[in-house]
Amino acid sequence: MTERRRPNPLQWLWYALGGRLPEQHRTWVLHDVTAKTWLWRHAARASVLLLPLMLVWLLLPGPLTLRLSLVLMAGIVGFFYSLVYAEESVENRLRKHGYPYGTARKVRAEAKEEAEREVKERYIARYRSPQ
Repeated sequence: MTERRRPNPLQWLWYALGGRLPEQHRTWVLHDVTAKTWLWRHAARASVLLLPLMLVWLLLPGPLTLRLSLVLMAGIVGFFYSLVYAEESVENRLRKHGYPYGTARKVRAEAKEEAEREVKERYIARYRSPQ
């Protein structure tokens, strides 16, 4: 397996905006969307898109309470839709980097099976072994 290279901050920003990273970061992209923290990482990428828009709305003329309400609602709706479509988003992100559709779901399922198998083995060794 090739070495996983993390993108620099400008490359990550481009990636968060939906851009494609160079080939050398391909394995990092797979890790990014399949790690245990993949949903938090997705939320961080969504923040890159939502926060500038929310800041612009905060600077609009009008009463502060109205502007804050607008920003709050926009944030709630933006993050809601981003998280609802998180799996499709990361699958499309992987497809941009040359992986077949369904790879992220498959890798996460395999990791979950492995973790559950280890937990089951520890349980059996501890509680089901002959005394």
